[in-house]
Amino acid sequence: MSEAADRPVDDDAWAKACAEDLEAEKARRRSQYGPPPGSAAEELRKLVDAVADKVSSLQSPLFGAAAQGTVQQIIKQAKSAVAPVIERNPDVFDHIAAAGNELLAAYRSAVEGQERRWTQGAGDPAGTEKKDGDPTDPRDEGPAAGEHIDLD
Repeated sequence: MSEAADRPVDDDAWAKACAEDLEAEKARRRSQYGPPPGSAAEELRKLVDAVADKVSSLQSPLFGAAAQGTVQQIIKQAKSAVAPVIERNPDVFDHIAAAGNELLAAYRSAVEGQERRWTQGAGDPAGTEKKDGDPTDPRDEGPAAGEHIDLD
C-alpha cells in the first residue's frame, strides 16, 4: 500500500483550509484598511456623537452664554432620545442600511442605462439624425402614431 493510503482521511480538510484562508484574508484587510465598520446602529451612534461634538464646539459671537446653554441642552435631549431607540432596535438600522444600499444600486443602474443611451447618440449632439434600422438607436421607441406604412 502507498503512504497516502495509510494516513487517516480528514473529512473537513477543505472546510478547514477555506476557513484558514478566509481568516488570513480578513487579517490582511484589517492591516491594510483598518477595522471594518460596525453595525448600522453603532455607526449611527458615532454619527450622533460626532455631530453633537461639532455643534458644541462651534463658538459664535452671535450666540450668547444662554444660547450656548440652550444648544447644549438640545444636544443632550437629542442624544437621550436617540440612544434608547438604537439600543432597542439595532437590527432595524441594519435593515434600513441594506435597503438604502439596494436603492442606491437601483439608482446607479438607472443612471448607467441612461448614460449608455446618451453616449450611443453622441455622434449627433443635437439628437436630430436618426439612423434607419439601427436597433441600438435610443430614439427608436417604436413607430410614431402618424407614420404611414405602405402595404402594397
